[in-house]
Amino acid sequence: MSWIPFLLALAAFVASHYLPAATGLRDVAIARLGRRAYFTAYGLVSLGLLGWLVVASAGAPFVELWPALGWQRWAPNLAMPLAFVLATCGAGTAQPTTLGGRRGARFDPSDPGFAAVARHPLFLALALWAGAHLVANGDLAHVVLFGGFLGMAVAGMRAADVRAQSELPAGEAEAMWRTTPPVLSLAPFADRGWRRRNLRRLAPRVAVGLGLWLVALWLHPAVIGTSPLPV
Repeated sequence: MSWIPFLLALAAFVASHYLPAATGLRDVAIARLGRRAYFTAYGLVSLGLLGWLVVASAGAPFVELWPALGWQRWAPNLAMPLAFVLATCGAGTAQPTTLGGRRGARFDPSDPGFAAVARHPLFLALALWAGAHLVANGDLAHVVLFGGFLGMAVAGMRAADVRAQSELPAGEAEAMWRTTPPVLSLAPFADRGWRRRNLRRLAPRVAVGLGLWLVALWLHPAVIGTSPLPV
């Protein structure tokens, strides 16, 4: 076993997320390809690099930081259904300044949709995935992997909030802050009008999210090499 494949995968993943913007390559590519084509290609590349990174972390030398205990597997098993639902419901929200939001969309505080539950649903999904898997994987490579993604999610939420303050009109930004706290909030579900407007249209996305979670649970032993179920 060697650290080289893991370090190469980590370097490639980090570089793919910071170099295009830092060097101006992203703006050039968007101008030539179009925004949709660029981000579609970028998303596919990111998924490929993430897969490489996950596989490389499993093949890195094992350095135990804390022992693996049976109860720790409950963390991802409890968190991942919610993470998948957050991801599927949050993709393409009308909040334009967060990960997965529609650029150019205007936030409507009278009809916030899923933004009323979570201002940053995709970042929260990433944080849940990383944090839960961090609990269940106490070796050095996986701590670096999942700890890094957890830090990225927290930093991303903060950066998105700062961007919202600068990009959204003042009244719209203030309305978003009142309506959508930066953490999960169940309070909107107490509003019967909100339920009538949103739960019916969100139900298909919730079903898709839970379906994807079941597929991921089923494929986990074949793809990752271990069963995620508690022992």
